[in-house]
Amino acid sequence: MAQTLFDKVWNKHVLTGKEGEPQLLYIDLHLIHEVTSPQAFEGLRLQKRQLRRPDLTFATLDHNVPTIDIFNIRDEIANKQITTLQKNAKDFGVHIFDMGSDEQGIVHMVGPETGLTQPGKTIVCGDSHTATHGAFGAIAFGIGTSEVEHVFATQTLWQTKPKNLKIEVSGKLQPGVYAKDIILHLINQYGVDFGTGYALEFTGETIQSLSMEGRMTICNMAIEGGAKYGIIQPDETTFEYIKGRPYAQNFNQSIGEWQKLYSDENAHFDKVITLDVTNLEPQVTWGTNPEMGVNFSSPFPEIQNINDERAYNYMGLKPGQKAEDIDLGYVFLGSCTNARLSDLIEASHIVKGKKVHPKITAIVVPGSRTVKKEAESLGLDKVFKEAGFEWREPGCSMCLGMNPDQVPEGVHCASTSNRNFEGRQGKGARTHLVSPAMAATAAINGKFVDVRKVVV
Repeated sequence: MAQTLFDKVWNKHVLTGKEGEPQLLYIDLHLIHEVTSPQAFEGLRLQKRQLRRPDLTFATLDHNVPTIDIFNIRDEIANKQITTLQKNAKDFGVHIFDMGSDEQGIVHMVGPETGLTQPGKTIVCGDSHTATHGAFGAIAFGIGTSEVEHVFATQTLWQTKPKNLKIEVSGKLQPGVYAKDIILHLINQYGVDFGTGYALEFTGETIQSLSMEGRMTICNMAIEGGAKYGIIQPDETTFEYIKGRPYAQNFNQSIGEWQKLYSDENAHFDKVITLDVTNLEPQVTWGTNPEMGVNFSSPFPEIQNINDERAYNYMGLKPGQKAEDIDLGYVFLGSCTNARLSDLIEASHIVKGKKVHPKITAIVVPGSRTVKKEAESLGLDKVFKEAGFEWREPGCSMCLGMNPDQVPEGVHCASTSNRNFEGRQGKGARTHLVSPAMAATAAINGKFVDVRKVVV
């Protein structure tokens, strides 16, 4: 019987349970960080249990980590969470990518960079953006703290299989339009709940032409469309990315199985969405969820409901305005969505030899120590600093404001992150989601401009 890519990986991991009911899945990789793991470890202690597979559990520090002086943690709660994870990793035999280590960084960066993330795996983490790892042809999803404890104790998890939704993307992107614009446009067109109950398989010539970094950006934001899972067929681009990474010693033995991971020609999808990106414009969000966005040239929409009214009031904007009318004060280049090396390279091309606009505070936060070192070897740190950007240490940073990096109240921020909720980047912060190129261009010009005119 023909199967989708998602079906193939799912069915291989089912230990027991009937389809349509909760099924017990074996988990190949469990990634953890300091925020959602403490209670789960404490649960093990209370039950006097050990981890079932500590060798399949890897920890990193990211959400609370300061990005200026990483060892000077002034917030008591943040410090407690960080030191607790360090102790728990030691007590339970978990490998930790510790503060300042060569591999430390945002959890969804560390997995792929180290080679832990591989096709055909089931991957979980106590973080909603775990869908990122689906870019490799893995089933990857976020879990809650009680589920973290369940995986600790059993290396399994009860889940109900979702339906399959194929998103077929065609057309060649214009210069200045990127993977981030594809996923923002999809969410703008179909809403923040179109993927609820589905696993999203992104396919088509446009997806195949993307780098692994671009594919990760798209799967990262599948969650913003209401889906728990995003997945992309692994191909030569995938295999080339994985080859030679520290935890991919099984590469030669595994590639044959990885090449079988694709949706069969007659596989059934419960729903299909098609998108032609030939004329896609750069995207900018105006409101307080990722659905509230527009093409760069389009005016902000009329108020349709109380949510729109509340969003306009919070953002200090009005219907009929355009992205270029937003009074920006901050620019943030970072997060697990867009803080990879290719993102920083693209942004550096735009800022090289120029200066950040006097009214803009601009910061660059590489998503991992690996990216930071690679960027510095290319001299990108000098390019950004000479332009007037702050060059920071790796971490989640201003994406979610659980650390000292926060946007001041009432200030508009061009951000390469994944969420623009009220207060997400700090109390009263006003977030506008864009691509790294759009953010870099905004930093130089002091406002949003059409980046297509800059990169051509």
